[in-house]
Amino acid sequence: MTLKIRCCALNSDQGPHFPALQEAGFEVLPGNRDRNFWDESTLISELDGCCAVIAGSEPYTRSVIEGCPYLRVIARTGVGFDAIDLAACDEHGVVVTTTPGVNHHSVAEHTIALLMGIARGFPDQDQRVRTGNWKRIERPRVMGTTIGVVGLGRIGRAVVTRARGLGMNVLGFEPYPDNEFCREWDVELTDLDSLLSRSDYVSLHNPLTPESHKMMNAERFAKMKAGSVFINTARGGLVDEPALIEALKSGHLRAAGLDVFDVEPLPTDSPLTQMNNVLLSGHVAGLDIESQRDTLTMAAETIIGLRNGEWPSHCIQNLKNVTDWSWTK
Repeated sequence: MTLKIRCCALNSDQGPHFPALQEAGFEVLPGNRDRNFWDESTLISELDGCCAVIAGSEPYTRSVIEGCPYLRVIARTGVGFDAIDLAACDEHGVVVTTTPGVNHHSVAEHTIALLMGIARGFPDQDQRVRTGNWKRIERPRVMGTTIGVVGLGRIGRAVVTRARGLGMNVLGFEPYPDNEFCREWDVELTDLDSLLSRSDYVSLHNPLTPESHKMMNAERFAKMKAGSVFINTARGGLVDEPALIEALKSGHLRAAGLDVFDVEPLPTDSPLTQMNNVLLSGHVAGLDIESQRDTLTMAAETIIGLRNGEWPSHCIQNLKNVTDWSWTK
């Protein structure tokens, strides 16, 4: 049977993975961008006969896994895999892989872009100039303020180094911290409630798990410092969106910068789209030219390695303690 791979991730229809996979004997198929991959039956149809998929944030539910009997690898571009039913993949021997260590600089830069945009009054200032309604509004300087970084993995640490470069004080919440890094970059480790109450900016960089689902709820937003800013480039499921909207409407939060949402794409009738103190982007924080090149290369190398009997454990997120997996079921 032909070794077919479908490219479902956005921006994956061309790149270094194509020649690498083709040279290894795979047939690489671009994704049909006119189709809705968030619909189970559509995704199953798109993956018909495929042994692997270069996956984006589209959901790989149990129904999708069971509807794709030839599927051996879901190669997720990026590090998040919360949209994949790992239990179903374990049962059917489908390997779930990610591309760690390739997009943390991109996400960190995007986080700082949102922070600085908000700090200098965007998008409100942009819209005022466009309509001829100029207004000079003084805002707090970023230097000397405090950022609370929730999660100090690769991305959180990359945010820390940039925030320190801006002259910010840094608080960190991390269950398993790199203490040497924290000492080097003068990060004060603290509990989450203290971080929320003391930070002028709070930025999420922790994974979405059953325990962290909706961790930022009404109670936690109430604990944030009055007039502070909330930034999320991690996962939309970490946030109770109605609670965030209420905190913004009430004025308790000054603003928010959001790249991820509970429902994606963000519905156009969401109140977030009508707020001039909210800066929005469409789940693109991890996307720059360098990270895109490297993530597609790593995804291809991982698939090829698995096909050749290798087990790149640093990229594999399921089938723990499995020792007898093979490409042919």
